[in-house]
Amino acid sequence: MITNPAVLFGILAAMLGTIFYTSTSDDKFWKDFYAVVPVLLVCYFLPSLLNTADIAGEEASKQLYFVASRFLLPASLVLLTLSIDLKKIAALGWKAVAMFFTGTIGIVIGGPIAILIMSVINPDIVGGHGPDAIWRGMTTIAGSWIGGGANQTAMKEIYHVGDEVFSMMVTVDIIVANLWMAVLLVLASKSKEMDKKMGADTSAITELQHTVEAFHKKHAKIPQLKDFMIILGIAFAVVGLSHFLADVLSGYFSTIADLKNSSISSQFFWLVVFATTFGIVLSFTKAKQLEGVGASTIGSVFIYILVATIGLKMDVMAIFNNPYLFLVGFIWISVHAILLLVMARLIKAPMFFLAVGSQANVGGAASAPVVASAFHPSLASVGVLLAVLGYAVGTYAVVFIAAPLMEMVAPG
Repeated sequence: MITNPAVLFGILAAMLGTIFYTSTSDDKFWKDFYAVVPVLLVCYFLPSLLNTADIAGEEASKQLYFVASRFLLPASLVLLTLSIDLKKIAALGWKAVAMFFTGTIGIVIGGPIAILIMSVINPDIVGGHGPDAIWRGMTTIAGSWIGGGANQTAMKEIYHVGDEVFSMMVTVDIIVANLWMAVLLVLASKSKEMDKKMGADTSAITELQHTVEAFHKKHAKIPQLKDFMIILGIAFAVVGLSHFLADVLSGYFSTIADLKNSSISSQFFWLVVFATTFGIVLSFTKAKQLEGVGASTIGSVFIYILVATIGLKMDVMAIFNNPYLFLVGFIWISVHAILLLVMARLIKAPMFFLAVGSQANVGGAASAPVVASAFHPSLASVGVLLAVLGYAVGTYAVVFIAAPLMEMVAPG
């Protein structure tokens, strides 16, 4: 058993480095492997083996997770949201934004619908109390499917999800989400035929390609040491300020009897809200130009470290204790898919908007570019752009809508 967190972190770093090295290898074996198994799934799965085999010490894992969730998570939220350009998003066309928010709505209402359906089939599957309540665990899936790994971790802390339930939910999240991503990639390969059948106007796609290419040419440059120091300086300065304000507000609300045990008195809740909000505010300043020297890339590095620490808490065998949770996940993603298909049919949206709008929700910045580039390599950043929007709205959508609905319909 590894009890030294520094040793454990070194192993995680080696794992992540190896995964990304092999994922870009020209070797046929690795190309075929990653064509079937997404990188994100491997980043979750490999660290989980350390937990499943009782190699990683529980205390060491907790220490790494604490650092990742309290420092790297809010920093990643800042870096992933400061690149938001609301004008650029609007320029994508209303259909792209409509498909994105349709996907968000599908996730928000899909959870409660899945609970209601499973309550009829077997209410014990979606029951539970306290940290073991299934609806609490489902908030982490909602957070992941709207905002990605960062929001998933935020929901775990805000709703005090038990580690065993969270472990099962992470497994459901990864497997269902990646199966859906595979479906989207198949749809991408058949997009021309489907767009023609639906009568979709794809001229906007060509215009998007030119817009994205022009944006990158204007802002991209080779980063220097000062650029990285400025990026980290801004990110962690905001993290520090967010911690300070979160301490003040959570301390105040915890003194109010009716709010003492609610999420509004949670320090972590306010930490995530402030980090996200400050990131959005920075997007209206010159700080957004830091995207040209890799702000979101550094934010993604933090996310993958966070993903690895989450993997340390995951027991891959846990799902076999309750396989019906897979059915809950499939019902949930089916609601999301049906709404998207109906909306695409109604507004005659190109398949590109459906696929990227969906993956920007379900997969976030880690995989939305993959789906976008399946249509055209120059459109990869469009996936990032919409995924960043997901980071911005994810926390609010889950905390203020999805979670209360799931708690309301949960049996018991």
